[in-house]
Amino acid sequence: MRRAGFLLALGLCLLAGCGFGAGEELGGDGVELRVTRDFGQRTLGSLSEDKVREDQTVMRLLRSKFDVDTRFGERFVQSIDGLAGGGPAGGDDWFFYVNGVESSEGAVDYELSPGDRVQWDYRPWNVAMDVRAIVGAFPEPFLHGLEGRRRPVRVECEDAGSEACRTARDRLDDAGVPTAESTVGAPNTETVTRLVVAPWPEARIVRGASGLERGPEASGVFARFADDARALELLDESGDVARTVHPGDGTGLVVALRPRAEELVWIVTGLDDQALLAGARALRAGRLRDAFAVAATGDRVEKLPLEGR
Repeated sequence: MRRAGFLLALGLCLLAGCGFGAGEELGGDGVELRVTRDFGQRTLGSLSEDKVREDQTVMRLLRSKFDVDTRFGERFVQSIDGLAGGGPAGGDDWFFYVNGVESSEGAVDYELSPGDRVQWDYRPWNVAMDVRAIVGAFPEPFLHGLEGRRRPVRVECEDAGSEACRTARDRLDDAGVPTAESTVGAPNTETVTRLVVAPWPEARIVRGASGLERGPEASGVFARFADDARALELLDESGDVARTVHPGDGTGLVVALRPRAEELVWIVTGLDDQALLAGARALRAGRLRDAFAVAATGDRVEKLPLEGR
């Protein structure tokens, strides 16, 4: 994304405002907001409300607990509880996601729906300017969908009978998410939310997945398949290789992509069967909470980018 395009998207995404209304309470589940930093590596604060009012916005929810400063005619969130961003000048800034998807609306305009999970994250954007979807709100967006509309959920497996595929379906079922099944690459991808479970490079046929060979600049994910799909490089915050994974190491990826405006796909992938199984087993709220993407090995789940390696 060009710099000007990024700044326009940032302005839309971080629109600020306040004001409290007295709208009617909506039925259904409550909402949760979490404030994190460094790609969800550290939690700075959180709040939850049992009920949602019809005029409740992301910004009103944020201001109900946190001290928020804005700049540039209130078009940017400058700081939350004193942690300030660099704004258009660069560096670190605040970004927000609802049910794991970066919003195309500003925080002042985004009206919350029952079940929404909001995450504000303070992060650098010099390596990954465009991160459209993250995994840290699981079981969202599968359970409640986006903007109050739950979409059908489809599980696509390279091997429908594999333990990894069965585990992925079970994880969604445990979360109360009904699913349909299909082969990888089935049509009508813009009408459903997809969970793809397939080894690499088979998963590459999914739209947007090829960016995983080019790193965070292309995919928004701090991991990269390399060496003609014989290696998986796990990256640090600077985009440098922190650890290299090979077939037989059993390390899988869980990532979320939004290749088009109406298309949302999660991918569990890796270089061997144990990698797929580890990724599928990681599909739990407690293991994915606040993460942008994760690498999973056995029962160990690591948030990406890796830190201090």
